[in-house]
Amino acid sequence: MLPIAMIIGILFHEYIHYIAFLSRYLIFIMLLITYCRVKISDFHTGPYIWWLLGCQILGALAAYLVIRPFCEDLAQGIFICIFCPTATAAPVITGMLGGSVSKVATYSLFSHVAVALLAPPMLSYMEPESGITFAGSLISVSVSVLPLILGPLVLAFVMQRFTPKTHSAIATHQGLSFYIWAFALIIVVGNSVSFIMEQPAEKIPEIIMLGAGSLLVCLLLFAVGRKIGGRFGDKISGAQSLGQKNTVLAIWLALSFLNPVVSAAPAAYVAWHNTVNSYQIYRHVRISRHQRICRHERGKKS
Repeated sequence: MLPIAMIIGILFHEYIHYIAFLSRYLIFIMLLITYCRVKISDFHTGPYIWWLLGCQILGALAAYLVIRPFCEDLAQGIFICIFCPTATAAPVITGMLGGSVSKVATYSLFSHVAVALLAPPMLSYMEPESGITFAGSLISVSVSVLPLILGPLVLAFVMQRFTPKTHSAIATHQGLSFYIWAFALIIVVGNSVSFIMEQPAEKIPEIIMLGAGSLLVCLLLFAVGRKIGGRFGDKISGAQSLGQKNTVLAIWLALSFLNPVVSAAPAAYVAWHNTVNSYQIYRHVRISRHQRICRHERGKKS
């Protein structure tokens, strides 16, 4: 479904601007569905959460500061790929791979809250609006980002308290976020393609560089996440928490608050992390099938 969504976005990019305004609402709904799955009692911080958050926030900032002297756009592209929070669909993929769904869902919430609080000052510093002071730019970004990310969290807790049946119904239909994500992907990919198509030919090497950089970041994040998860007994959850990103939000942030060409990095990340996930699921299914066959053969012999 995701490759089909990307293809539709590419083929019909000229018409995507008619429905582009829906992006914010789709992100809000996806986050609300995910947050309804997490209970207040799940809010327990520990070394696992802090290690992953450190890699996400401090890693993004460090990468930006190191790359910035050489290329500002590449630095922003790498930053947004690392800084971007965990995908709302990550718990679904984690469950398919045999990892802890609750761990990933909880970290997804923490990572989104961290981005909501830190995105305004960081993005305002990187790309201040023309003619506006840092404080003015900070307020402008905060007004756009904070309600979008923290609003669903507040609404989920209000529904849990006053309309528990509705809250429970949403919580038991997590699969909806995957389909909403696919539709949102059509919009953000279409917007990105339209922007890239408008760029002069001399921008092509930079776009290729952003795509290649996002590939390296994707592989590194999955590897580091797996390493951290292994320290706490769950490699799969660690890898998915850090490697699978909410690229819909990342592309929207890049198009809205950074140099729009930077959106090529998270747009390419869509392909990279879905390729990694496809391989992981394929490998997991093969191993599981082989184990079942071995158990069946041992049962016949006994």
